[in-house]
Amino acid sequence: MKSIAVFCGSSEGSSSIYKENAVKLGHELAKRGITLIYGGANVGLMGAVADAVLEQGGQVIGVLPHFLQNREIAHKGLTELIMVNSMHERKAKMADMAEGFIALPGGPGTLEEYFEIFTWAQLGLHNKPCGLLNINQYFDPLVSMFDNMEREQFMQPKYRSIVIAEHTPEAILEKFSTYSAPSVKTYLTEQRT
Repeated sequence: MKSIAVFCGSSEGSSSIYKENAVKLGHELAKRGITLIYGGANVGLMGAVADAVLEQGGQVIGVLPHFLQNREIAHKGLTELIMVNSMHERKAKMADMAEGFIALPGGPGTLEEYFEIFTWAQLGLHNKPCGLLNINQYFDPLVSMFDNMEREQFMQPKYRSIVIAEHTPEAILEKFSTYSAPSVKTYLTEQRT
């Protein structure tokens, strides 16, 4: 795997454990020679993971919409900063460039990015792994929600397998290395006789 997109908060959260693990992920990506694709800002967990990759000599590509350039404060030290016109263009560019996706703790924007990329995987628009780095059990309620979706038959078990939730960068990247995408969702059935 040569590149991973990371979705995460533009704040650092309530505990230092979130930033510490964002840094660990950045160091692990650099150690493995994996380019970080992310939102392009130098604040919050976004800035922490980017800085960690860069301080280990790794490659970081940021994708930032023009209207956020001043709000999120564009990172000045990236390998490359790609400016785009909208959030939609940002997500499409990141999805196109990345070979896998990891969400770190964040707010509604992080979840929206993760759910869109997850839905694209379910629909067969890509076959790339989608992970949740479950720092401090942050994503436990979301993992339980996925389990409930499967239990209540709003999601087939094979699509539940798309959700890769792990507590360490090493564990999630190991799962990525053996990931196999499920077959494409279809509503067609064999014709009844």
